[in-house]
Amino acid sequence: MDKLVYTAASGLRARMAAQTAIANNMANASTTGFRADRVVFDRIALKGDGTTLEARSPSSEEVIDADRTAGAIMQTGRPLDVAVTGNDAWLTVQAPDGSEAYTRRGDLQVAPSGVLQTGDGFIAMGQSGPITLPPYQSLWIAGDGSISIVPTGGGEPQIVDRLKLASAKGSDTVKGLDNLIRVRGGGALPDDLDATLTAGALEGSNVNMTRMLVDMIENQRSYEVTASLMKSAKDMDESGASIMRLPS
Repeated sequence: MDKLVYTAASGLRARMAAQTAIANNMANASTTGFRADRVVFDRIALKGDGTTLEARSPSSEEVIDADRTAGAIMQTGRPLDVAVTGNDAWLTVQAPDGSEAYTRRGDLQVAPSGVLQTGDGFIAMGQSGPITLPPYQSLWIAGDGSISIVPTGGGEPQIVDRLKLASAKGSDTVKGLDNLIRVRGGGALPDDLDATLTAGALEGSNVNMTRMLVDMIENQRSYEVTASLMKSAKDMDESGASIMRLPS
């Protein structure tokens, strides 16, 4: 009896975790540059002496990766907004621990200190480190990531830095809880010299709401089926206990 109970319980736990991932995707359907989490279910095979363990097959759920498909590009006309073209190129930012991380979020902002950062607060990296902009009268970003300004008071335009664009093609990367992409096991991605940007535009989330709603309904139905197994186990246990109480 415990085989059915624990197998069903592991299935309920996996479905609840999957529902959390689906809800997170739906909540970020309008987040700039967001990559939807991919949930995978699997069966855990337990091995041991005899057949006691081998009769149990609990379920597991894991967010193994993110959907790398590019989102739709929306024109904004804002000079600091950039959208990376293609699926493999990424903007390089500085993670909280000082290491390199990668994002597709291109809603750049200039902090009061002059540091260029993304909309969620991560510092944008240039060719020689974090990008700091001097006071400027106007600014624009070219397709190759070069940042040009006209200094305060006028003068000749000058290039102050170039956004560091990296290529994830052929590299083993993983998405973190902060929605940043990192190289699995540490390290940095190589520069992508062929990557291009679309200035005055932003890449939207790649979450497909229709797909997410279908996944949520399927997950909910699977949860209900698994919960019914728990009830069946309870009913069988009660039936077995009542037989044992019959007078001999």
